[in-house]
Amino acid sequence: MNIVETLGKAGIIPVIVGLCALSAVCFAGDVQGAEPSLLPEGRRFKLAWSDEFDGTALDASKWSYRTNFWGKRAGWFATPEDGAVTVKDGCAHLRIVKRADGSYCSPQLQTGGLLWDDLDPRSGNGVVWPFRPREQPKFMHRYGYYECRAKLQKKAGWWTAFWMQAPANGATLDPRRSGVECDIMESFEPGTHIVHAFHYNGCGPEYKRFNAQRAPYTPTPDGATNVTYSISTDEFHTFGLLWEPDGYTVFIDGRQSGNKVGKVGDEVVSETEEFILVSTELKGFRQTGKPVPEVAAAWAAGDEFVVDYVRVYDFTE
Repeated sequence: MNIVETLGKAGIIPVIVGLCALSAVCFAGDVQGAEPSLLPEGRRFKLAWSDEFDGTALDASKWSYRTNFWGKRAGWFATPEDGAVTVKDGCAHLRIVKRADGSYCSPQLQTGGLLWDDLDPRSGNGVVWPFRPREQPKFMHRYGYYECRAKLQKKAGWWTAFWMQAPANGATLDPRRSGVECDIMESFEPGTHIVHAFHYNGCGPEYKRFNAQRAPYTPTPDGATNVTYSISTDEFHTFGLLWEPDGYTVFIDGRQSGNKVGKVGDEVVSETEEFILVSTELKGFRQTGKPVPEVAAAWAAGDEFVVDYVRVYDFTE
Protein backbone atom coordinates (compact mmCIF):
# COMPACT_ATOMS: atom_id res chain seq x y z
CA MET A 1 0.00 0.00 0.00
CA ASN A 2 1.46 3.38 -1.02
CA ILE A 3 1.34 6.59 1.00
CA VAL A 4 -1.75 7.89 -0.82
CA GLU A 5 -3.65 4.68 -0.12
CA THR A 6 -2.48 4.63 3.50
CA LEU A 7 -3.57 8.20 4.20
CA GLY A 8 -6.76 7.68 2.24
CA LYS A 9 -7.71 4.64 4.33
CA ALA A 10 -7.09 6.70 7.44
CA GLY A 11 -9.29 9.50 6.14
CA ILE A 12 -6.48 12.04 6.25
CA ILE A 13 -6.78 14.88 3.73
CA PRO A 14 -5.24 16.58 1.89
CA VAL A 15 -2.22 14.78 0.42
CA ILE A 16 -0.06 16.95 -1.79
CA VAL A 17 0.76 15.20 -5.07
CA GLY A 18 2.19 17.87 -7.32
CA LEU A 19 3.87 21.23 -7.53
CA CYS A 20 2.43 23.62 -10.08
CA ALA A 21 0.51 26.89 -10.31
CA LEU A 22 -2.68 24.94 -9.59
CA SER A 23 -1.39 21.97 -7.61
CA ALA A 24 -3.66 18.98 -6.99
CA VAL A 25 -4.91 17.58 -3.72
CA CYS A 26 -6.18 14.06 -3.05
CA PHE A 27 -9.48 13.65 -1.23
CA ALA A 28 -10.25 9.99 -0.51
CA GLY A 29 -13.16 10.38 1.90
CA ASP A 30 -15.90 10.65 -0.75
CA VAL A 31 -15.46 7.20 -2.31
CA GLN A 32 -14.55 4.58 0.27
CA GLY A 33 -11.91 2.06 -0.75
CA ALA A 34 -11.42 3.63 -4.19
CA GLU A 35 -8.58 5.44 -5.89
CA PRO A 36 -8.68 9.05 -4.61
CA SER A 37 -9.60 11.89 -6.92
CA LEU A 38 -7.10 14.60 -7.78
CA LEU A 39 -9.07 17.73 -6.94
CA PRO A 40 -7.76 21.19 -7.88
CA GLU A 41 -6.49 23.26 -5.00
CA GLY A 42 -8.22 26.43 -3.90
CA ARG A 43 -11.85 25.20 -3.95
CA ARG A 44 -13.94 22.95 -1.73
CA PHE A 45 -15.77 20.08 -3.40
CA LYS A 46 -18.56 17.59 -2.69
CA LEU A 47 -19.15 14.45 -4.74
CA ALA A 48 -22.30 14.96 -6.83
CA TRP A 49 -22.31 11.86 -9.08
CA SER A 50 -20.02 8.96 -9.88
CA ASP A 51 -19.72 5.55 -11.43
CA GLU A 52 -16.99 3.37 -9.92
CA PHE A 53 -17.87 0.41 -12.17
CA ASP A 54 -17.92 -1.95 -9.18
CA GLY A 55 -20.69 -4.21 -10.45
CA THR A 56 -20.79 -6.92 -13.09
CA ALA A 57 -22.67 -4.98 -15.77
CA LEU A 58 -22.96 -1.42 -17.03
CA ASP A 59 -25.37 0.61 -14.88
CA ALA A 60 -28.24 1.44 -17.24
CA SER A 61 -29.57 4.02 -14.78
CA LYS A 62 -26.42 6.08 -15.43
CA TRP A 63 -25.40 5.37 -19.02
CA SER A 64 -27.00 5.09 -22.45
CA TYR A 65 -25.38 4.03 -25.71
CA ARG A 66 -24.96 6.66 -28.41
CA THR A 67 -26.08 4.78 -31.51
CA ASN A 68 -27.00 7.61 -33.91
CA PHE A 69 -24.87 10.24 -35.60
CA TRP A 70 -26.59 13.43 -36.78
CA GLY A 71 -30.01 11.86 -37.22
CA LYS A 72 -28.91 8.61 -38.80
CA ARG A 73 -28.10 5.21 -37.37
CA ALA A 74 -24.31 4.87 -37.13
CA GLY A 75 -23.62 1.18 -37.63
CA TRP A 76 -20.10 1.53 -36.30
CA PHE A 77 -21.49 2.65 -32.91
CA ALA A 78 -22.15 -0.40 -30.73
CA THR A 79 -25.54 -1.15 -29.22
CA PRO A 80 -26.05 -2.90 -25.86
CA GLU A 81 -26.66 -6.14 -27.75
CA ASP A 82 -23.18 -6.04 -29.29
CA GLY A 83 -21.53 -6.72 -25.92
CA ALA A 84 -18.81 -4.13 -26.46
CA VAL A 85 -18.72 -3.07 -22.79
CA THR A 86 -17.73 -5.40 -19.96
CA VAL A 87 -17.67 -4.40 -16.29
CA LYS A 88 -15.23 -6.38 -14.19
CA ASP A 89 -12.50 -5.87 -11.59
CA GLY A 90 -13.86 -2.40 -10.77
CA CYS A 91 -13.48 -1.08 -14.32
CA ALA A 92 -15.48 -0.68 -17.52
CA HIS A 93 -13.72 -2.30 -20.49
CA LEU A 94 -14.68 -0.77 -23.85
CA ARG A 95 -13.54 -2.76 -26.86
CA ILE A 96 -13.99 -3.36 -30.58
CA VAL A 97 -16.52 -6.03 -31.56
CA LYS A 98 -16.71 -7.98 -34.81
CA ARG A 99 -20.32 -8.85 -35.56
CA ALA A 100 -21.52 -12.05 -37.16
CA ASP A 101 -21.88 -10.27 -40.51
CA GLY A 102 -18.21 -9.27 -40.41
CA SER A 103 -18.80 -5.59 -39.58
CA TYR A 104 -17.00 -3.84 -36.72
CA CYS A 105 -18.27 -1.53 -34.01
CA SER A 106 -17.19 0.06 -30.72
CA PRO A 107 -19.11 1.78 -27.91
CA GLN A 108 -19.97 5.39 -27.12
CA LEU A 109 -21.43 5.84 -23.63
CA GLN A 110 -23.29 8.97 -22.57
CA THR A 111 -25.42 10.29 -19.71
CA GLY A 112 -27.61 12.36 -22.04
CA GLY A 113 -28.05 12.87 -25.75
CA LEU A 114 -27.45 15.37 -28.54
CA LEU A 115 -30.53 16.86 -30.20
CA TRP A 116 -29.08 16.36 -33.69
CA ASP A 117 -28.56 12.64 -33.12
CA ASP A 118 -32.22 11.93 -32.38
CA LEU A 119 -33.58 9.51 -34.97
CA ASP A 120 -37.25 9.30 -35.91
CA PRO A 121 -37.85 6.30 -38.20
CA ARG A 122 -41.01 7.98 -39.61
CA SER A 123 -39.18 10.96 -41.00
CA GLY A 124 -36.75 9.99 -43.75
CA ASN A 125 -34.89 13.26 -44.21
CA GLY A 126 -37.73 15.50 -43.01
CA VAL A 127 -39.39 16.52 -39.77
CA VAL A 128 -42.46 14.73 -38.43
CA TRP A 129 -45.02 16.44 -36.22
CA PRO A 130 -45.67 15.73 -33.43
CA PHE A 131 -42.21 14.73 -32.26
CA ARG A 132 -41.87 11.27 -30.85
CA PRO A 133 -41.24 10.90 -27.08
CA ARG A 134 -37.64 11.54 -26.14
CA GLU A 135 -35.48 9.82 -23.57
CA GLN A 136 -34.80 11.92 -20.51
CA PRO A 137 -31.10 12.56 -19.78
CA LYS A 138 -29.73 10.32 -17.05
CA PHE A 139 -27.36 12.96 -15.69
CA MET A 140 -26.81 16.62 -16.51
CA HIS A 141 -24.64 19.09 -14.62
CA ARG A 142 -23.29 22.65 -14.67
CA TYR A 143 -20.13 23.99 -13.00
CA GLY A 144 -17.79 21.84 -10.91
CA TYR A 145 -15.01 19.33 -11.43
CA TYR A 146 -15.35 16.42 -13.89
CA GLU A 147 -12.86 13.56 -13.72
CA CYS A 148 -12.16 10.25 -15.45
CA ARG A 149 -9.40 7.77 -14.60
CA ALA A 150 -8.61 5.52 -17.55
CA LYS A 151 -6.04 3.45 -19.38
CA LEU A 152 -5.92 4.36 -23.08
CA GLN A 153 -5.95 2.12 -26.13
CA LYS A 154 -2.66 0.57 -27.30
CA LYS A 155 -3.43 -0.18 -30.94
CA ALA A 156 -4.06 2.05 -33.96
CA GLY A 157 -7.35 2.09 -35.87
CA TRP A 158 -9.61 3.63 -33.24
CA TRP A 159 -9.69 6.51 -30.79
CA THR A 160 -10.87 7.15 -27.25
CA ALA A 161 -12.31 10.22 -25.53
CA PHE A 162 -13.74 11.77 -22.35
CA TRP A 163 -15.88 14.82 -23.14
CA MET A 164 -19.06 16.82 -22.51
CA GLN A 165 -21.87 18.26 -24.61
CA ALA A 166 -25.17 20.04 -24.10
CA PRO A 167 -28.24 18.53 -25.79
CA ALA A 168 -28.67 21.67 -27.93
CA ASN A 169 -25.01 22.21 -28.83
CA GLY A 170 -24.97 24.43 -31.92
CA ALA A 171 -28.74 25.00 -31.98
CA THR A 172 -28.24 28.74 -31.42
CA LEU A 173 -25.43 31.21 -31.94
CA ASP A 174 -25.37 31.88 -28.19
CA PRO A 175 -23.19 29.09 -26.78
CA ARG A 176 -23.81 30.33 -23.27
CA ARG A 177 -27.39 29.10 -23.73
CA SER A 178 -26.94 26.16 -26.12
CA GLY A 179 -23.63 24.87 -24.76
CA VAL A 180 -19.96 24.37 -25.54
CA GLU A 181 -18.54 20.95 -26.41
CA CYS A 182 -15.66 20.28 -23.99
CA ASP A 183 -13.12 17.73 -25.25
CA ILE A 184 -11.27 16.93 -22.04
CA MET A 185 -9.30 13.99 -23.45
CA GLU A 186 -9.03 12.65 -27.00
CA SER A 187 -6.48 10.03 -27.98
CA PHE A 188 -6.42 9.62 -31.76
CA GLU A 189 -3.21 7.61 -31.81
CA PRO A 190 -1.82 5.19 -29.19
CA GLY A 191 0.44 6.96 -26.73
CA THR A 192 -0.78 10.48 -27.55
CA HIS A 193 -3.60 12.86 -26.75
CA ILE A 194 -4.45 15.96 -28.73
CA VAL A 195 -4.93 19.52 -27.54
CA HIS A 196 -7.95 20.02 -25.27
CA ALA A 197 -10.54 21.71 -27.52
CA PHE A 198 -13.80 23.59 -26.93
CA HIS A 199 -16.31 23.80 -29.81
CA TYR A 200 -19.47 25.86 -30.31
CA ASN A 201 -21.96 27.32 -32.84
CA GLY A 202 -22.52 24.05 -34.69
CA CYS A 203 -20.67 22.81 -37.75
CA GLY A 204 -21.48 25.46 -40.36
CA PRO A 205 -19.79 28.75 -41.27
CA GLU A 206 -20.42 30.09 -37.75
CA TYR A 207 -18.45 27.26 -36.13
CA LYS A 208 -15.75 28.34 -33.66
CA ARG A 209 -13.31 26.61 -31.37
CA PHE A 210 -10.62 27.46 -28.87
CA ASN A 211 -8.01 25.34 -27.15
CA ALA A 212 -6.72 25.06 -23.61
CA GLN A 213 -3.22 25.44 -25.08
CA ARG A 214 -3.38 28.97 -26.43
CA ALA A 215 -1.35 30.00 -29.49
CA PRO A 216 1.35 30.21 -30.64
CA TYR A 217 1.57 26.55 -31.58
CA THR A 218 4.25 24.57 -33.33
CA PRO A 219 2.25 23.66 -36.46
CA THR A 220 2.24 20.14 -37.83
CA PRO A 221 3.58 19.59 -41.40
CA ASP A 222 0.06 19.87 -42.85
CA GLY A 223 -0.56 23.15 -41.02
CA ALA A 224 -3.02 21.71 -38.49
CA THR A 225 -3.31 23.30 -35.06
CA ASN A 226 -3.94 20.04 -33.21
CA VAL A 227 -0.85 19.65 -31.06
CA THR A 228 -0.28 16.12 -29.74
CA TYR A 229 1.23 15.17 -26.40
CA SER A 230 2.77 11.87 -25.36
CA ILE A 231 1.08 9.76 -22.70
CA SER A 232 1.74 6.21 -21.53
CA THR A 233 -0.68 3.44 -22.48
CA ASP A 234 0.61 1.02 -19.83
CA GLU A 235 -0.88 2.76 -16.79
CA PHE A 236 -3.96 4.64 -15.67
CA HIS A 237 -4.14 8.41 -16.07
CA THR A 238 -6.54 10.92 -14.57
CA PHE A 239 -8.19 13.52 -16.81
CA GLY A 240 -10.11 16.39 -15.25
CA LEU A 241 -11.99 19.55 -16.18
CA LEU A 242 -12.60 22.41 -13.76
CA TRP A 243 -15.63 24.25 -15.15
CA GLU A 244 -16.19 27.60 -13.45
CA PRO A 245 -18.41 30.52 -14.48
CA ASP A 246 -15.28 32.42 -15.51
CA GLY A 247 -13.46 29.70 -17.43
CA TYR A 248 -12.28 26.14 -18.04
CA THR A 249 -9.10 24.54 -16.68
CA VAL A 250 -7.95 21.06 -17.76
CA PHE A 251 -5.81 18.70 -15.69
CA ILE A 252 -3.87 15.52 -16.46
CA ASP A 253 -2.75 13.43 -13.49
CA GLY A 254 -3.41 16.35 -11.16
CA ARG A 255 -1.38 18.91 -13.06
CA GLN A 256 -2.81 21.76 -15.07
CA SER A 257 -2.59 21.22 -18.83
CA GLY A 258 -2.53 24.45 -20.82
CA ASN A 259 -4.21 27.70 -19.84
CA LYS A 260 -7.42 28.57 -18.06
CA VAL A 261 -9.60 29.59 -21.01
CA GLY A 262 -13.03 31.02 -21.69
CA LYS A 263 -12.68 34.78 -21.46
CA VAL A 264 -10.17 35.81 -24.16
CA GLY A 265 -11.14 36.75 -27.72
CA ASP A 266 -13.71 34.31 -29.13
CA GLU A 267 -13.55 32.08 -26.06
CA VAL A 268 -16.84 31.59 -24.21
CA VAL A 269 -18.10 29.57 -21.23
CA SER A 270 -21.28 27.51 -21.32
CA GLU A 271 -23.93 28.48 -18.77
CA THR A 272 -26.18 25.47 -19.36
CA GLU A 273 -26.17 21.92 -18.02
CA GLU A 274 -24.25 19.36 -20.07
CA PHE A 275 -23.94 15.58 -20.17
CA ILE A 276 -20.87 13.32 -20.05
CA LEU A 277 -19.49 10.99 -22.71
CA VAL A 278 -16.92 8.21 -22.43
CA SER A 279 -16.46 7.06 -25.98
CA THR A 280 -14.53 5.21 -28.63
CA GLU A 281 -14.76 5.38 -32.40
CA LEU A 282 -13.40 3.32 -35.27
CA LYS A 283 -11.44 5.18 -37.91
CA GLY A 284 -12.52 5.27 -41.53
CA PHE A 285 -16.30 5.11 -41.24
CA ARG A 286 -16.96 8.86 -41.33
CA GLN A 287 -14.79 9.27 -44.44
CA THR A 288 -15.49 6.14 -46.50
CA GLY A 289 -18.11 4.14 -44.63
CA LYS A 290 -15.54 1.38 -44.09
CA PRO A 291 -13.01 0.72 -41.31
CA VAL A 292 -9.32 1.30 -41.86
CA PRO A 293 -7.26 -1.96 -41.95
CA GLU A 294 -5.84 -1.33 -38.45
CA VAL A 295 -9.30 -1.90 -36.94
CA ALA A 296 -9.13 -5.62 -37.65
CA ALA A 297 -5.68 -5.84 -36.05
CA ALA A 298 -6.81 -3.98 -32.94
CA TRP A 299 -9.84 -6.26 -32.63
CA ALA A 300 -7.70 -9.40 -33.06
CA ALA A 301 -5.33 -8.14 -30.34
CA GLY A 302 -8.23 -7.62 -27.91
CA ASP A 303 -7.34 -3.95 -27.44
CA GLU A 304 -9.37 -2.08 -24.80
CA PHE A 305 -10.14 1.35 -23.38
CA VAL A 306 -10.31 0.69 -19.62
CA VAL A 307 -12.16 3.19 -17.42
CA ASP A 308 -11.67 3.00 -13.65
CA TYR A 309 -14.20 5.68 -12.70
CA VAL A 310 -16.04 8.83 -13.74
CA ARG A 311 -16.80 11.42 -11.04
CA VAL A 312 -18.46 14.81 -10.84
CA TYR A 313 -17.95 17.23 -7.97
CA ASP A 314 -19.93 20.28 -6.90
CA PHE A 315 -18.40 23.37 -5.38
CA THR A 316 -19.42 23.63 -1.74
CA GLU A 317 -18.50 27.20 -0.87
